[in-house]
Amino acid sequence: MGAGEGVSYHAPSSFSSASEYGRAILDTPRRLCERAWAVSTPTEEMTEVKARSGTEMSRSLDWWDVIALGVGGMVGAGVFVTTGTAAHQYAGPSVVIAYLVAGISAMLSALSYTEFAVEMPVAGGAFSYLRVTFGEFAAFITGANLIMEYVLSNAAVARSFTAYAASAFGVLHADAWRVHVDGLSLGYNQIDPVAVSVVLLLTVCLCCSTQKSSMFNLVMTVLHMAFIFFIIIVGFVKGDTKNLMQAGDPAANLSGFAPLGIRGIFNGAAIVYFSFIGFDAVSTTAEEVKNPARNMPIGVSWSVIIVTVVYSLIAIALCMLQPYDMIDTGAPFSTAFQHVVGWEWATNFIGVGASLGIMTSLLVAMFGQARYLCVLGRANIVPRWFAAVNSTTGTPINATVFLGVCTAGIALFTDLSVLLNLISIGTLFVFYMVANALIFRRYHVPGKTNALPTAAFLTLLSVLAVTFVTVWQCDNYNRHNWALYLLGGLAIAMTTLFWVKIPTAQKGKDWSVPCMPWVAAASIFLNVFLLGSVDKDSYVRFLAWTAIAVVFYLLYGVHSTHDAEAQMSLDTSLKEFGRWTLDATSEAKNMEQNLEGGSRTLVAQAKYESPPSWKQFTAPT
Repeated sequence: MGAGEGVSYHAPSSFSSASEYGRAILDTPRRLCERAWAVSTPTEEMTEVKARSGTEMSRSLDWWDVIALGVGGMVGAGVFVTTGTAAHQYAGPSVVIAYLVAGISAMLSALSYTEFAVEMPVAGGAFSYLRVTFGEFAAFITGANLIMEYVLSNAAVARSFTAYAASAFGVLHADAWRVHVDGLSLGYNQIDPVAVSVVLLLTVCLCCSTQKSSMFNLVMTVLHMAFIFFIIIVGFVKGDTKNLMQAGDPAANLSGFAPLGIRGIFNGAAIVYFSFIGFDAVSTTAEEVKNPARNMPIGVSWSVIIVTVVYSLIAIALCMLQPYDMIDTGAPFSTAFQHVVGWEWATNFIGVGASLGIMTSLLVAMFGQARYLCVLGRANIVPRWFAAVNSTTGTPINATVFLGVCTAGIALFTDLSVLLNLISIGTLFVFYMVANALIFRRYHVPGKTNALPTAAFLTLLSVLAVTFVTVWQCDNYNRHNWALYLLGGLAIAMTTLFWVKIPTAQKGKDWSVPCMPWVAAASIFLNVFLLGSVDKDSYVRFLAWTAIAVVFYLLYGVHSTHDAEAQMSLDTSLKEFGRWTLDATSEAKNMEQNLEGGSRTLVAQAKYESPPSWKQFTAPT
């Protein structure tokens, strides 16, 4: 038998038996120290890790597909609610400025994502970016939270589709198309077959092919944008510019473009920012995009720009139709069209537009959640079964079907009123982490530079940002504005010092974020500010789910990745040893053929010993 032939060997699995698992659990502290900070490299992510899916995903998307996915993912039904809330309660007509502030913050985060996506065009998104920077544990916690956010928010959005679709047919009762079941707990007793049907339909679409899903999204996005531009045109034609400067009831409410000043603008920005979070899923398309070095920056950046312009225009249109204090926060556009324009069918019209927006945002979000789970499977943190890519469709079919069924199951029973803050904290946390990762990778190279200055800068910047948002939230009467100016000035001064003193260690070869570290530092500060606006219940849920994810990692993830790493090291050693034995055996045969008498050297191979041993003995002629 030739060297390395006919023999396979597998390291013992931690899950092969109860005794093996017991030993693995006892060994958890050592394995945790070994694996938690283990980082991969971009090359590994694009070769070894990606190869674990078996079949490669099909590169079929161009820059216009990325733009359409980004716009479709961001412009959902939320714009029909958040605009009215932000204008009526916080910003007034200056809600347009709030949208611009939120758009700038989204662009900063999008740029951070784009540099990683160009350097590593893989489907892992934020999980892969953090895995090559901060290690396996931080990447898993963020990835697990993102998947949870996606599933819960998709279930909630799917249920809202039922309500909007009913309103499109003139049925205004939100539960009219749901089935009431006696005996189930309140909040779980309204069965929603329409939501389930929509989720399963999109799941089938995503399983078929990425190109077909993209075309479906493109058509739905174009129709949805046509509805929105119709609303904008009507607002500009039927509206009155006086409403931008005067309250409907001047005796009871402040007038002016920004009645509550800059505080109202930034509080409004915190509300409307959640209409931008869909671009996170677009980063997971990098593995399926043609020429990602060119198409990803174009697609991600222009999708954020287009959405910011559209949101700003629709905000102006609403505030021109009605004074800000007269806007209905529940159904702002339907009410304005009925009472101001006089169109009683406006509710049906808004229902159609919102339904189309929900379809596109659901499609993009479900697209992203499947790719995150697929890459978690590639990393062996969850079972490898989820990493499989179908050879015919080129899609991660197992992950898509699994999460589609989970989403449909939750949407069937659970009434999730979490369309704004509750579904966004995990995404904001990931944006914050990716911005930190970009600075850390740009200014630190392991083994070449000292990580302490960069780590210290990131820590102090976060502390300043947390202190700033704490003062902002607690100072309702503007008594401590001096503290806000001081904290903001310190953040700027510290960033300037870091920029001057710490040289850039590495940059992206094909594309990199300009004006570093300012772009990423501003993103960190703004995301912390926005996190400060999220309600307490959201943090409780976020911490509870994070604790569940940590337990899963300790009981399964760390042992699975430990086994995979051990097997990979063994396979590498065996391959190297096989090549060595083949070379040695060949040399021995050549020596034997050249001998013409005397003693013959017989070579016996002892396979798979560590370290390998060779025995030579001489037999008489």
